[in-house]
Amino acid sequence: MAVGGFTKLPGGSVVVALGLPHPGCPDRTVRVVVHALNRQRALTRLSNLGFRGARLTGNAEPPTPDEVTAVLHHPDGLVWREYDSAELWHPISTLNRTVRQDRS
Repeated sequence: MAVGGFTKLPGGSVVVALGLPHPGCPDRTVRVVVHALNRQRALTRLSNLGFRGARLTGNAEPPTPDEVTAVLHHPDGLVWREYDSAELWHPISTLNRTVRQDRS
């Protein structure tokens, strides 16, 4: 089960942050942050990207202000980085590219 949480924004949308296994390397964990109209749509976006087991139960690790800012300033509204890392946020397309390289 993924550890994460959500924050409701003043406009009614939400930012959801989850720690999920890296799709190409299950022993690594990534923190994925999604901006969506509601929690269910955020989880659907992740499911459509291949994170089929993404579930949000509770609000144990809500997104930090840094995570909210990063996802709101990204055109796709979906970013990731290694879990518990200080590296910069990456667009989700780079995670998918990394998966393809790992499989070849």
